[in-house]
Amino acid sequence: MLELYQFELSAYCEKVRLALDYKSLDYRKVEVTPGVGQIDVFRLSGQRQVPLLKDGNEVIADSTAILNYLDRAYPDRPLLPPNPAERALATVLEAWADDSFYADARKVFLATLGQDPGYRTALLPDETPDPLKTLVGFIPGEVFGVMGAGVGLTPEVLKKAKDNLGRAIESLCSLLEANPYLTGSQPTLADVAVAAVSVLVKIPSTPYFDVPIGLRGRGIPGIADNPAYARFFDWRDQFYRDFRTPLTGVASANPSSNAGPTTISID
Repeated sequence: MLELYQFELSAYCEKVRLALDYKSLDYRKVEVTPGVGQIDVFRLSGQRQVPLLKDGNEVIADSTAILNYLDRAYPDRPLLPPNPAERALATVLEAWADDSFYADARKVFLATLGQDPGYRTALLPDETPDPLKTLVGFIPGEVFGVMGAGVGLTPEVLKKAKDNLGRAIESLCSLLEANPYLTGSQPTLADVAVAAVSVLVKIPSTPYFDVPIGLRGRGIPGIADNPAYARFFDWRDQFYRDFRTPLTGVASANPSSNAGPTTISID
């Protein structure tokens, strides 16, 4: 069986899980503890980043490399279209989603965690002593803990990031007016990448990944609830309903739930 070494709440890991579900591939999640757990990732791949996919003797790091590998090894339901123009557009959109879209979404998500009392309340179950760390997978270590201003996240930077998000989602809505998917009539890696990053902008209501129950369905104010962007979020939610497999038996944010991923043991 395929093994996905991951952080449960990483947008890049969600991208791979969405691709695996789209292709109807069985896989086992191996949850990596940040820091010490990444030793095993290094042993396997010579680097410490997740997602990491293990398929027998094949070990593939990086979400884009993993999706390309899946298309070669498991060609049913391809993520790269045969049409050259659509293929080029899908590749460009995926790179944009992984880079610019993710960077802007991460900044605004961080600010929302720090400033929106609704998010703070949702992250404060009595049994969670350090609730923000439940979302560490979304946020690279070098910026984790920056809430709002500081270390580059000034009000001006945050405003620019939020404006960028709005313009981007408006453009995505225009693409979706012409076609059911971002590059045409069939899903591609562009749809998978954009949908995965969008969970930072608005978390799905259905538990596709283990997130505190109070956060499900929450989104960035002014974007997730903006009627002008409804087409995009309707598309995202339908894409998840069509292709993503929900978790079963998830009633709380307890990461040790039987429905949650497995923790690596370090010898």
